[in-house]
Amino acid sequence: MPKYAYSGTTLDGAPVKGTEKASSRADAELALYERELRDLKVTEKTSFLQMEITGPRITKAEVMHMSRQMAAFLRAGLPILDAVHSIGAESENSSVRRMMNDIEDGLRTGERFSDCLERHQKVFPSYYRGIVRSAELTGELDTVLARLALYLERDLEARRKIKSALTYPIVIAAMSCVTVVVLAVYVLPKFKAFFSDLNADLPLPTRMLLGFTDFLGDYWWALAGGAALLVLAGWTVLRFERGRYARDAFLLKVPVLGETIQYSLVERFCRVLGSMVGAGVNLPEALVVTIESLQNRVYAKRLGEVGEAMLEGQGIATPLARTQLFPGAATQMLRVGEETGSLDSQLEVTAAYYEVELDYKIKKLTAIFEPMVIVVMGLIVGFVAVALVSAMYGIFNQVDV
Repeated sequence: MPKYAYSGTTLDGAPVKGTEKASSRADAELALYERELRDLKVTEKTSFLQMEITGPRITKAEVMHMSRQMAAFLRAGLPILDAVHSIGAESENSSVRRMMNDIEDGLRTGERFSDCLERHQKVFPSYYRGIVRSAELTGELDTVLARLALYLERDLEARRKIKSALTYPIVIAAMSCVTVVVLAVYVLPKFKAFFSDLNADLPLPTRMLLGFTDFLGDYWWALAGGAALLVLAGWTVLRFERGRYARDAFLLKVPVLGETIQYSLVERFCRVLGSMVGAGVNLPEALVVTIESLQNRVYAKRLGEVGEAMLEGQGIATPLARTQLFPGAATQMLRVGEETGSLDSQLEVTAAYYEVELDYKIKKLTAIFEPMVIVVMGLIVGFVAVALVSAMYGIFNQVDV
């Protein structure tokens, strides 16, 4: 049975705290209330071991479901406090339960929902918290939460498509590497001893293969050390802002991959900015939060200049075009939205357009990546097979002579 830590006051006003065993948080609160304790704050208590085993991180999928549930409850007329309590009580994830209990406690003390989310910044991104904060002011929290759930669902779907597309070539590459390692570690040493006993002249491919495996066996420590140094150097460089900027700039210049990343960032930019503007957030503040959500240093730097130009009265479409980070079609769409006063809806239209384009780019990227991996791995395995077979034929010919 779970344990709950509590703090509160007696009827005389004396502070009291302790632990209570109960099947649920609501049962613990009821038991404590019957003991004439008031101003209760009850939280689920877990040991370090329990926290490691039963305290998984809160994923984006769970945030999406949570947002959708909150939107449905609020639309049905359920008070936000009851909605938070229901979601926390029904969740199977202990981390979600603890978070929702904390949010519930905050709401009980008079905090706004957005203020409670600020204490969980690792779970709720800055754009999410900003949109919720603005929605509370406009009274459209249910509508905005539903839109956030839809955005998160689309983001998760895009990630799923990328993972699904890369799974097959990665599996092929892994199996090929395992095959080569098994041949090099277990098969080739036995063949080498066999060839040495026969004093046979080995063909060039076989000598190259045996030389390579000998090199791996003699200098594996140097190769492992070099790989470790490269990883350490990369980690050190990426700790600095200039290193991260250089990495992001390089990835954007890689053929096909760079264009895929660009379309992904454009789609996210339009989706987040459209959601915030639609929720009533003023454009400069919405732009700042949207830039943070992109997590790309090149875009962050250039879009920061867009924010400055916008404050000078230049609008948003023209400064975006000057960055050369957005396709011409995107800036044209946004210019139309800006001129007609329908920027939020035009941002949604642009995001939907580039969502479709992103799917095409992902398919194009995987169409190039898949055969490339298969061809490279096939050449490696084929070379090993040719080296062994040619050696066997060479030995048989020498024996016949």
